[in-house]
Amino acid sequence: MKYVNQPIRKKDAMSLVTGKPVYTDDLAPKDCLVVKVLRSPHAHAIIEEIQTDIAKKLPGIVCVLTYEDVPQKRFTMAGQTYPEPSPYDRLILDKRVRFVGDAVAIVAGEDEKAVEKAMKVIKVKYQVLEPVLDFRTAKDNPILVHPEENWKALCPVGADNKRNLCACGLEEHGDVDKVIAESDVVVENTYHTKAVQQTMMETFRTYTTMDTYGRLNVISSTQVPFHVRRILSNALDIPKSRIRVVKPRIGGGFGAKQTVVAEVYPAIVTLKTGRPAKIIYTREESLIASSPRHEMEVKVRIGATKDGHIRGIEVKTLSNTGAYGEHGPTTVGLSGHKSIPLYSKAEAFRFQYDVVYTNRMSAGAYRGYGATQGIFAVESAVNELAVKLDMDPVVLREMNLTREGDVMHGYYGETAGSCHLDRCLERTAEMVGWKEKYPRRVMPDGKIRGVGIAMAMQGSGISNVDTGAVSVKINDDGFYSLSIGASDMGTGCDTILSQMAADCLDCSVDEIIVHGVDTDISPYDSGSYASSTTYVTGMATVKACQTLVEKIKAYGAEKLGCDVEDVEFDGEKVYCLKEERSISRKELGNAAMCAANNALYATEAFSSPISPPPFMAGAVEVEVDPETGSVEVLDYAAVVDCGTVVNPNLAKVQVEGGLVQGIGMALFEEITYDEKGYVAENSLMQYKIPTRLDMGKLHVEFDSSYEQTGPFGAKSIGEIVINTPSPAIAHAVYNATGLRFRELPITPEKVAMGLMKE
Repeated sequence: MKYVNQPIRKKDAMSLVTGKPVYTDDLAPKDCLVVKVLRSPHAHAIIEEIQTDIAKKLPGIVCVLTYEDVPQKRFTMAGQTYPEPSPYDRLILDKRVRFVGDAVAIVAGEDEKAVEKAMKVIKVKYQVLEPVLDFRTAKDNPILVHPEENWKALCPVGADNKRNLCACGLEEHGDVDKVIAESDVVVENTYHTKAVQQTMMETFRTYTTMDTYGRLNVISSTQVPFHVRRILSNALDIPKSRIRVVKPRIGGGFGAKQTVVAEVYPAIVTLKTGRPAKIIYTREESLIASSPRHEMEVKVRIGATKDGHIRGIEVKTLSNTGAYGEHGPTTVGLSGHKSIPLYSKAEAFRFQYDVVYTNRMSAGAYRGYGATQGIFAVESAVNELAVKLDMDPVVLREMNLTREGDVMHGYYGETAGSCHLDRCLERTAEMVGWKEKYPRRVMPDGKIRGVGIAMAMQGSGISNVDTGAVSVKINDDGFYSLSIGASDMGTGCDTILSQMAADCLDCSVDEIIVHGVDTDISPYDSGSYASSTTYVTGMATVKACQTLVEKIKAYGAEKLGCDVEDVEFDGEKVYCLKEERSISRKELGNAAMCAANNALYATEAFSSPISPPPFMAGAVEVEVDPETGSVEVLDYAAVVDCGTVVNPNLAKVQVEGGLVQGIGMALFEEITYDEKGYVAENSLMQYKIPTRLDMGKLHVEFDSSYEQTGPFGAKSIGEIVINTPSPAIAHAVYNATGLRFRELPITPEKVAMGLMKE
């Protein structure tokens, strides 16, 4: 391999660092109408009357829309493969509003000042209803978030809007009650993770325009262009053939842009007016009306023998989907499917879950996608089990962790075909100095240092669902065009797919031109989510390049007058094995442009029946100030098994970024509501994310297994990296202070108050 496993610079690096106009707002026409959304001040209400006459007459106002002016067809904003598991429970604008920040009216004008003025003079009369704000009381509550009759679920996910249930389910293997009852030691506790924001640098934004042929063109910062097309078709009640979606550069998504949060508003304005329109979410809107991580309460029960063998695991998850069901039925599954199988030697398991509606901001996809919450709970419970057993938690994990060749009953019965989790754990402990530092050290200044550890797994796409397709062609002069349907979110998928193609085609990466997503011309791809791109779209890239090589050989043989069995292609030329004759790639590319009957073009797709999980171990050393309760991350060591590392530089940045997000979730970030359903954290002054000063020193290594079914042996890396900080930090704080925190975030106030009570 010349290029795979090499630190190749990102394809778009220079454009980004030199500030070239590459993002959605950079590309929007100057004459775009400015679109904004008037939002509900109530958590639950019925709109009785909207007065928009004055607003419509203001200078510069072009369009004011209410629920009376838009299609009344239910849809979901979840960017998932059809049929979507998420229920169809939304309207573009609804008479019933379901959270503070829900859409009430759409206003479009010539400039932002005019639109903001118009929004102030719209008068809305509400019938205020009692909201359901506590997700623990939502199931079978007499107050229904979605009482409407045209609510529907396309998939059998256990949803029932008349019970405030977005989904429910039960999975089990073996008799877990019997196994745990017979266990020598049992740990049983409940863990609570609150909703947190993706907080990407580029907020939600879209511009729309009608093209020459009367089709709606949508240019959007999205992870799921093809799903956007389908969702807009449903919402606007127009054929998909009338919609084209183009994805420019994305300034971060982390799952937030797997939900079609903003696209429908400028789209309906453009359809109504025929004019270009754009919406740019403010940071406040992105914090109060977006798609944060699902709040979850996870009950864990683990039974083990007195010498440390884990016999049974039970996980019960209660998930808060908020006002709408985007990603509710699917995120919850990962809370069990990606935590229980870490310990596949257990004799039995049970995974039960409920996902409930409440009158809070609708939740959505966020890196880790439910696994983050479940792994926090299960790994914390394992650390508590180690205390009960009086065992080193590293030793306890070494006895019980999943190893290569193990059948993971909690992970759809898949076999761990590539797994270096044992080596990741061993090396991580070495890197943090576990034997020397465990469990705690009191420093001369009175501060206390503790270490903590955790493991994680994720997936590589959604088995039997995700599809990636790639087209590659040879052009005149012999350079290649690679057309993909996957969205580069800044992670560098354009670059790593080019690296794979360069090795398959035996050419330079610079000879491959990558085209971003345009639903009119790009091959279909499910989108950039579920850690799918490297594995799924990567295999499609390999297949397409292999097919193209065969076509190049056949065309070369035709031009040389040889049998195709007698030629080879070395990346630069096709040569005849029996004679000293050859034709260059450049000559073939030019010849294909004149009097050719066969195009040097190949398109291939890939979908996998399995989803090989990457594995990871993370260990942290924290320092706690017992006087103030502050927790400082000193060192974080992480070792990841993502199979073959395609681009070490990009992979390392992925790991470091995920660790920092996990540190934020553990120590700082949370969304809180008052008794009326208002979000307190509506700016970055209130919503705290980690800075460079909060990260400590990050030490990242890779221990690569080889995944036989993956491109060049690769698996995914995008999501797993966020999953270990929360349990590891909670463990380290316990070792330092003796305080057990089962709810995140672990703030200085909580630590200080806990120490005062001791």
